Parts: sequence; C-alpha cells; structure tokens
Amino acid sequence: MNKTIKTALSLLCSAAAVVSFGGCGGSASSGSGSIELKFQTWNLKNDKFTGYFQDLIKQFEKENKGVHIKWVDQPADNYEDKLSTDAAANSLPDVIDMGPEPAYTLASAGALLNIAKEEPKAKDQYLDAAWQSATFKGPHLEEGTYGLPWYLNTGPTLYNKALLDECGLKVPKTQDEMFANAEIFGPKCGGKYAMTTGIPSIQDFGMYGVPLMNKDHTKFTFNDPKGVAFVQHYVDMYKAKAFTDEMLNTSNSGESKSFNSGSQVFLNGSLYSIDDMKKNAPNVFEHMGITNMVANTHPNMMLEMMTVNANSKHKDMALKLAKFVTNSKNQLTFDKKANVFPSSKGTIDDPFFNPSGDDMNAVGMRMVAKQVREGRIWGPPQFTAVDGTRLQEQIVQALQGKVTPKQALDNVVEYANGRLK
Repeated sequence: MNKTIKTALSLLCSAAAVVSFGGCGGSASSGSGSIELKFQTWNLKNDKFTGYFQDLIKQFEKENKGVHIKWVDQPADNYEDKLSTDAAANSLPDVIDMGPEPAYTLASAGALLNIAKEEPKAKDQYLDAAWQSATFKGPHLEEGTYGLPWYLNTGPTLYNKALLDECGLKVPKTQDEMFANAEIFGPKCGGKYAMTTGIPSIQDFGMYGVPLMNKDHTKFTFNDPKGVAFVQHYVDMYKAKAFTDEMLNTSNSGESKSFNSGSQVFLNGSLYSIDDMKKNAPNVFEHMGITNMVANTHPNMMLEMMTVNANSKHKDMALKLAKFVTNSKNQLTFDKKANVFPSSKGTIDDPFFNPSGDDMNAVGMRMVAKQVREGRIWGPPQFTAVDGTRLQEQIVQALQGKVTPKQALDNVVEYANGRLK
C-alpha cells in the first residue's frame, strides 16, 4: 500500500475515527421502500465486460424487487488511492472489487464487513485457499474474513527447448531443481543467455517454504535461516551469470521481452503468453515448451475479492449482492470471458477448464486448472507494494555483494515490521 493510502487511512485508525465512521455508508433509499446499492468494479467497464455486468445487475434486480444497483467502474490508475479517499470521506460503495492488500488496510480501519462473523456458512462455497487468503488477522483488526473470493489467476512456466538443449538443462519441477540447473548453466551459457528471472518476490519465498509471518500475523519472519539460504541461491545464480545486471531492475514485461527475443530459457508465464508468443515471436514459439509453475511447496495464485462496506445502510442486501456476483454460476460466466479461474468450490472441474486435446493451449489449461486445485495465495496482505520494492532493492544489494543475504532480509523485515506496528 502506498504512502497516500496509509496517510488517508490513518485518520480512521483511531478509536474516535472508527466510531464516527459508523452510520455512514454508500447505499441510499430512493423512496417508496426501494433500495439503491452502489457497486464498484476496477477497470471492467469496456466492450468485453459491460454487457456481462449489465445482465448480472438486471438479473439481481429482477430477483430482488425494489433494489436498484448503481454500477460504477474506476480506472486502474490510482485505484487504491481512490479507495482510501472514499474510506476517509465515509463514502465507500456498498460492494467493492479489490485485492487482499487494500482490503487488509480498509479492514484494519473498520471499513469492511467481517463476513465470517455475519455469515459463517459462506465459507463452504469457496476453495479453502481462497477463503484463507480473504481471512485476515493482525495487530489492528478483529480476526475475520473481509471479502468473498471472486476470481483467481495463476500460470505455467514456459521454456525454450532449443536453449534448454544447448545449455544441457533439465525441465525443473522444484525451485531446488532450478538452482541445480544454474550450476550447469553457468559454465556452458552464463552471460550468453539469461536462465531465469533475476529477483524473487515474497511469493517466491512462500513457494520455497519460507515462513513469511508468525502465527499471530503480527511480525514478518522470512529472515530466518531458510529465507537466507533462499537468497543465497540467487547470489550463486548471479555469480554463475544466470541473469544479467539489466534483469536486476527489469519488470515482468522486460522479462517477457527477453524470453520473446530467444535469449532467456525460463519464464513465469500465463496462458495469454502462449498466443502472444505464437503471434509475436513465432521463431521462439516453434521451440517453446510448457510445464507447471516451479515451486518447492504449492504454486502461487493471485486473488480478487468482492468486499462489503461495513457501514452500508443496507448491509444485508449488499452482502447478498456480493454473494450473487461470486456464486459459481456467475463466476464461471465471468471467468470464461476474462480467462481467469474460479474461486468457488467445484467450478474448476467445469469442462471449459479441462479441455481435451494435445495442443499447447489445452495442455496449459489443464495444467493451470490443477494448480488452482493445489495452489496457495502466498503474498501476505500485510506485505505492501512498498515492502515489495524494498525487498527487491535489498536483494539486488545482496547479489552485488554490498550486503549479506542475512543483512538484506533483516533490513526488509525490520522496515516491514515497523510499518506493520
């Protein structure tokens, strides 16, 4: 969460502010016993999705006479800033589309409904991993579930078979096998190509089995010996020239360009990457292979949720709308349009996600469906974008020998724990 959000929400974190926050909400009564609910999505009002949401709203209004839904859609830029501004002004919509990180901040400020408390049976409708990721605990909030899981996203690992053969590598199943590849890659191909991505994220630590937080979720703990050993592997990879200095500061798009140009062996990709490669890098696509996300534990997923304003004037109906948007039928329709994956139990077994055939798209879809069944959302919602930037900066310092892996992680953990308090 960026500084603007933290500043705006700091007004809500005192007891007085939270008390004064009560009684205000985004919904309104429009006379004659009718109810208006404000429903907000994030960058989804466009040619692809507008019809879907219009039909969804029409169906909900038909099933709930007297309820009128006002759909608003905010652009992607500064979306979290807008949420913080609305929260500080007591004007959050009744139902809001957001991820776990901003939801944790708003929940800590008393702005989001604890759904586990209001309707504990809702848990039975969603995958355990998704429900757990929407369940928060920490130093400033009541433990609870502050959103209904909506959709998930994850992807396979892509690899260049020509480079794999040239460099004498094996397709890895685990991160340890990837590190073993680096020992082979260095003497044969180090500096000539990049083997893989240069900087691990907090999710990579989770997939390696590093304990990210203590049981109370009041402190980060990824500077333990396993975390230090994980960073040391990247130091060794860097010394073996498994990735370049340029890759230390590159974005995901930069990594994709490196792979698309035929100069990188492995890429954490998505199902979009398959058609993109086929269209924009046919020479590389000809040699492309696909395998599971490389992880020592469970593959990582990203989660989007539907949250409810804790101070909505029509809280029960707002929760009903959030449940409607995230039910299995409506998730499935949306997921097919958006090329994302369902968080409701059983929906991933739909034939759409389990196609027959041996073409790469079918193989990739089945592979990712399996990852959804087995995956975890590894990024703690307490770990903000600012923390992520600091982690990247400190790991770069460790790779360049300016600090030890232990010092790098100690610096990040000290900063993140201080901010968390």
